[in-house]
Amino acid sequence: MLVAGERSGEVYGGELAKALRARLEGVELFGCGGEAMRHAGVDTVVDAHELSMAGITEVISGLPRARRAFHSLLAEVDRRRPSLAVLVDFPDFNLRLAKQLKKRKLRVVYFVSPQVWAWRRGRLKQIKARVDKMLCLFDFEEAIYRQAGIPVEWVGHPLLDLVRPHLTRQEFFAQADLDPAIPTVALLPGSREKEVRANLPRMLDAATLLTLHRQLQFVVAVAPTLGAQWLEQTVSECYVGRATVRTVRHATYDALQHSDVAVVASGTATLEAALRELPMVVVYRVSPLTWLVGKALVKVPYYCMVNILAQKAVVPELMQKDFTAAKVAGRVEYLLDHSEARDEMVKELRALRPRLGPGGAIERAAAAVLEVLEPSQTTLRTR
Repeated sequence: MLVAGERSGEVYGGELAKALRARLEGVELFGCGGEAMRHAGVDTVVDAHELSMAGITEVISGLPRARRAFHSLLAEVDRRRPSLAVLVDFPDFNLRLAKQLKKRKLRVVYFVSPQVWAWRRGRLKQIKARVDKMLCLFDFEEAIYRQAGIPVEWVGHPLLDLVRPHLTRQEFFAQADLDPAIPTVALLPGSREKEVRANLPRMLDAATLLTLHRQLQFVVAVAPTLGAQWLEQTVSECYVGRATVRTVRHATYDALQHSDVAVVASGTATLEAALRELPMVVVYRVSPLTWLVGKALVKVPYYCMVNILAQKAVVPELMQKDFTAAKVAGRVEYLLDHSEARDEMVKELRALRPRLGPGGAIERAAAAVLEVLEPSQTTLRTR
């Protein structure tokens, strides 16, 4: 069984499913995921879209859906009796699921560590009781689990192999209907509708301010979890500036490769931009209640994974009240006008790459899963 509840996790789950299929003849995979996992041959008895939630208020309203998904997965476990469960990220759901799986004597591998180093470190006790092996993406996480007595392996970050542009500069600008001679700012507002509604209007207000006195164009990268038509309508309703704003689908990495600067919602996209060595401004906004609770619980000095890894402010963070159109425009303008600042940021972003591993994270994760699976105790034959 493979269970992922968010876009980045289900992409990794899909890649892992492909790697397991390549190693195990006749393997059957089922669980929770989205488009990427279905394309990899996983029977998604629960769609990850049902579980996609952000912020306290949204989590509360989504609890009935999560409960139904939880019991649907357990019913399938009882019916199919899988040899192993691989739970990908999504800890609020997956750690509860792991408790029930251990009651059923099912071995559990956890892929993508919960951020116990940032908050809720008490989860280590739960993980020790419920997880047979933890697979970490970041180098510093391994020592935390080893110290807690939890079997662990640092496999590295899958994004090293996944973040690859597919279009040349000329092809990208032609496809996006943009002018390659005009400076381009990429806008990445998030992968959930609620995130986009919170982030994109301010990004577009910043775009309006930026184009009052200079020529720019903007490209909004559409996450696969979002409807392209819905996003285009949102842009048309929110943007009142004179510059060209285009939306692109299935071309996020090309947008990151060929833009001059990006405004990125905090999350996985910041690492994707970092791997393309693109100067960026990181933004985010949540409900006041979620922000207050998060401020009380989070124990790290930065919010963006780029800055957490670097242990310093490599990229500017404009969070909550600091996320205003004027401040975003000012930070973007500074990067556009100061080549030395862009060069220094690129240098710092490039220095982070070794912290994500040597590449091949999915292959190592698949090998670790097979070690726990113990093929001799199954009817599956390794190729």
